Amino acid sequence: MNTNYHDDNGDEVDSMLCIPFSRLIKSGFIITKCSDNTVLFVNVGGEAVKEEGNCAISVVADRFFDGGDVLRTDERIIDAGDMPAIYQSARFGNFSYRFSNLSPGEYFVDLQFAEIVNINGPKGMRVFDVFIQEEKVVSALDIYSIVGANKPLQVVDIRVSVGLDGVVVIRFQGVCGSPVVNGICIKQASRVPDQEEHEYVICSNCDTEIEISSCQKQNIRIKSTAKLERKIEELKNLCQLKSEECYQAWMSLTAANEQLEKVRMELDNKYFQNLRLDQAMGKQAAKLKDISSRYEYDKKHWLASIRELERKVETMKQEHSQLSSEAHNCADSIPELNKMIFGVQALVAQCEDLKLKFSEEQAKRKKLYNQMQEAKGNIRVFCRCRPLSKEETSAGYATVVDFSAAKDGDLGILTGGSAKKIFKFDRVYTPKDNQADVFEDASPMVVSVLDGYNVCIFAYGQTGTGKTFTMEGTEQSRGVNYRTLEQLFKVVEERKETFTYNISVSVLEVYNEQIRDLLATAPASKRLEIRQASEGFHHVPGIVEAKVENIKEVWDVLLAGSNARAVGSNNVNEHSSRSHCMLCILVRAKNLINGECTKSKLWLVDLAGSERLAKTEVQGERLKEAQNINRSLSALGDVISALATKSNHIPYRNSKITHLLQDSIGGDSKTLMFVQVSPSEQDLGETLSSLNFASRVRGIELAPAKKQVDANEHQKFRLMVDKLKQELRSKDDALRKLEENLHTAEAKAKDKDQLCRNQQEKLSEVEVQLASKTELSRQLEKQVLRLSRGMKEKDEICSKFQLKVQEPENKLKDREHTASMTLQHKEQSTYSSEKLQVTPNMVSVLKAEKDSPNIRSLSSTTRTINVESELLKGTDSLRELRRKKQIQSKGSENSFNSFLLSAPLVDKRVPSAESNKARQIDPSKAFSRITRSGTKSVTTGQRAFSDNNFNRDQVRGGKESSSRLKMWLR
Repeated sequence: MNTNYHDDNGDEVDSMLCIPFSRLIKSGFIITKCSDNTVLFVNVGGEAVKEEGNCAISVVADRFFDGGDVLRTDERIIDAGDMPAIYQSARFGNFSYRFSNLSPGEYFVDLQFAEIVNINGPKGMRVFDVFIQEEKVVSALDIYSIVGANKPLQVVDIRVSVGLDGVVVIRFQGVCGSPVVNGICIKQASRVPDQEEHEYVICSNCDTEIEISSCQKQNIRIKSTAKLERKIEELKNLCQLKSEECYQAWMSLTAANEQLEKVRMELDNKYFQNLRLDQAMGKQAAKLKDISSRYEYDKKHWLASIRELERKVETMKQEHSQLSSEAHNCADSIPELNKMIFGVQALVAQCEDLKLKFSEEQAKRKKLYNQMQEAKGNIRVFCRCRPLSKEETSAGYATVVDFSAAKDGDLGILTGGSAKKIFKFDRVYTPKDNQADVFEDASPMVVSVLDGYNVCIFAYGQTGTGKTFTMEGTEQSRGVNYRTLEQLFKVVEERKETFTYNISVSVLEVYNEQIRDLLATAPASKRLEIRQASEGFHHVPGIVEAKVENIKEVWDVLLAGSNARAVGSNNVNEHSSRSHCMLCILVRAKNLINGECTKSKLWLVDLAGSERLAKTEVQGERLKEAQNINRSLSALGDVISALATKSNHIPYRNSKITHLLQDSIGGDSKTLMFVQVSPSEQDLGETLSSLNFASRVRGIELAPAKKQVDANEHQKFRLMVDKLKQELRSKDDALRKLEENLHTAEAKAKDKDQLCRNQQEKLSEVEVQLASKTELSRQLEKQVLRLSRGMKEKDEICSKFQLKVQEPENKLKDREHTASMTLQHKEQSTYSSEKLQVTPNMVSVLKAEKDSPNIRSLSSTTRTINVESELLKGTDSLRELRRKKQIQSKGSENSFNSFLLSAPLVDKRVPSAESNKARQIDPSKAFSRITRSGTKSVTTGQRAFSDNNFNRDQVRGGKESSSRLKMWLR
C-alpha cells in the first residue's frame, strides 16, 4: 500500500483508505505511468483537454455530475505533473457522479484532489467521505492536512465491480465542510492482485518507494505499540507523583484552616462583647432620637398648618378682589363692547374697500406695463454678432459689420467697397457685450409670463453664429434659458404673499420633422403629435413635464436635455445643432387676494442653423437633416410673411416648429427674436439673409397681448364668497351668545361676594384657634428642653457605669490567666508519670465532678453565651459558624463519657506526637467565650472543659487522618 507517509502515520492512512490495495500519491498525474486500459478520464469542473504525450488519453469535459458547484483558480499548482489544468478546476458541495454504459467486470477508479479554496488552512476545515456503489472507499479525507494548499493528491487503484447494468455511482459526502474533487479516471482492471499483500513506504530522505511485506509491516506496528506503552507508563508515574504532591498540599491546607478557625472563634468573642455595648448605647441613642424626632415632627406639623391657613386666607382675599374687579369690569365693558362691534364692522368694510382698490391698481399697473411693451412692438428683434474666431483671424478674413451706431439700434454691413447697408433693430449687441447684458433687455418679457401672458423667445441665424451659446450658455457663463428661470424664481419669491405659482419644464426637439422628448428615459412607443385642447391651446400628449422648485433642479433638467440633443459636424461648424431645441415653461398662477387664476407658457427656442447645401457639402443623413432644417425655417418665414401682410390664413401647420409656436408667435402673445450673425466677410451672404429675415419679423404688428385666464377658478371664487358670507352670519350668532354669557357672569359675581363674606367670618375663627395652638407649641418646647437636660445626665451616669464594668473585667482576665497556668502545671505532672491507672472509684469521682453544680453551671453558661451570640449575629456566614459551635458544645459531654469508658483500655505508652499536641492547646483560648461568668467555680470548669477538648481532639484527629489516608489510597 503506497501511503506516501512515514511509519508513525501509517495507522492514520489505513483508517482513511477503506479498500485494500488502494494508494495515496502526493504528486500530480504522470502520463508515462498511464496504461492503455483507461476507459474514461473526466476533468471535473472544467472543459475537455487535448491528448498529450505518447499515451492517448482523452480527457472529457464535466457532464456526468448531479449537484454541486464549480470552482476555478488561476494560481499555479505545485508538482502538478503532466496535466496541471485538471487541478485548476473542481466541483464542491454534496454531489455525485453517475457513469453508465460500462461493460460488466472489474475496474480501477483514480480520484484527483487539490485544495484550491482554503489555501491558508487550517487543518480540519474540509473533511469528507467518498462512496462508490454506496460503499465507503475513503473515510475522513483532509486534503490540507496531507499535502497543504495548491498541491495535488491522488487516491488510485480503488477496485470496483460493475454489474450487468453497466453503472458506476461515485458520491461525495461532507463530514466538516463541503467535499471537493478535481478529476476522475476509470480504468479496466488487468489482473487480480497476488495473495501476499505488499505495502510501500516512502523514504524520508530520498522519497523512494520501498516495498515491504506484511510481516515487516507487522513488526513495525509492534515496535510502535511498544513505544506507546512506554509513554503510557511514564505518564502513569508522572500522575502518581502529582497525586502525592496534591496530598501534601491538601494536608497543609487542612492545618491552615484549623488554625484559621481558632482565630475566627477568638474574633467572634471580641465582636460579641463590643456588640452588646453598642446595643446598650444604641438603645439610649434611639430613645433620645425618638423624643427629638417627635418634637421636630410636631413642630413641623404646627408650622405647616399655620402656613396653610395663611395661604388660604391670602387666596380668599385675592379671589374676593378679583371677583370684585371682574364684576365692575363686566358692568363697564357693556358700552365699550357695543363700540367694539361697530369698530370691527367698520374695519371689515374698510378692508374690503382696500382690497378692491389694490386689485384695481394692480390691474392698471399691468395694463400700463403691457401697453408700454406693445408700444415697442409685440415682436421685438435683438441682433447679436459673435467675434471673429481664431481660424478666421489666422486666415485673414476681414470684418464686414459696423457697430458705430449700435447704441441707437443701427447695424451697418459693408457690402463691398464703400457701400454700407443699414439695418434697424430694437437692440444691437457688439462682441464685447456679455450674457448678462443680453438678458437685461429680455427680462421684462420674462416677467410677463408670470402675469398670465404667452411669451416666445427664439434665436435665429446661420450655423456657427452662437445661437446655442446665447440660449443655453455654459456653466461659467449662463445663457437666456438658465437666467430666465432664475429670474422667474426671484419674482415668485417676491410675490409669495399675494400669489402662488406652480412651474413645470419640458424639453423637446424637432428633428427631421419629428418631435422627440429630451427628458424621456426611454424612447416613446408611439409618435408624439400636436393636439389642440378644449381650452384652445396646443399641447403634445405624453410629453414629460418636470416640476422644478429651485434653480439647481432647473440646471439638472437643462443639462439632461442638452446632452440628449442631436448634433453633427460639417464644413461650417464642427458641433452643429441638427434639430430645433425647444424649452417650454408652463406657469400656473393664483392671485390670493381676488382668487384669479392664470395658465401661461414661455417658449425658449434654439433654432437649427440656416445653411446653404453647396457651402456645407453634406451628404447622406446630414443632407436629409439639412433639407428638413431649411424646410422648417422656410415655413417659419412663410408664417412671418403672412403675419406681416395680415393674411386671413396663417400657415402654422406647414411645419412642426410653427405648429408648436402657434400660441406664442401670433395673435395675443409676446415674442422676442435674437438674430445671430457672423462678422466674417466669408459669411456675408448668410449674414445679409439673416438680417433681411429679422427686418421682416420686426415689421409685424400683432394684436394686443391677452392674459390667459384659467376659467376653472371662477367657480371656486364664487364658492369662496358664499363661504365667507356664511362665516359672517355665524359670527353674528356668536356675538349674541357672548352678551348672554355676560349677564350670567354678573349673577355669578354677586354669589361670590356673599361667599367671600362667609369666608371672612371663618377666617377670624381660624385666627383664634391659631393663637391657642401657638401657646401649646411653646409649652412643648419647654418640655423638650427639660428632657434633653435629663438625657445629658443619663449619659454621664452611663459613662461612669462603663468605667466600673471595666474594672471587674480586668480582674476576671487576671484570674483566667492564673487558672490556666495552674491547669497547665497539673497536666504536665499528670502525663509525666510512667503509669496511668484508672480505677472504678476514679470513674465515679469524675462522674460526680461532671454532675457537680460547677460543671452544670459552666455548660449552661456556655449554652447561654452561644444562644446570645447567635441572636446578635446578623449575617448568614456568622449564623453558620454559631451553628457549628453549638453542635460542638452539645457533643462535649458525649466525648467526656467516651473518655471515661475507654480509660482502662488505654495503652500505657501514649504516642508522643499526640501528647505534645494536647500540651500545646492554650486553655485560656478555650475559655475566652465565658467572660461573663462570675462564679467561684471557674477553675474547676476550665479544667473539665480543657480535658473534654483534649479527648475530642484526639478522637477527631485520628478519625480524620484515617479517612484522608483511605481517600488518597483510593
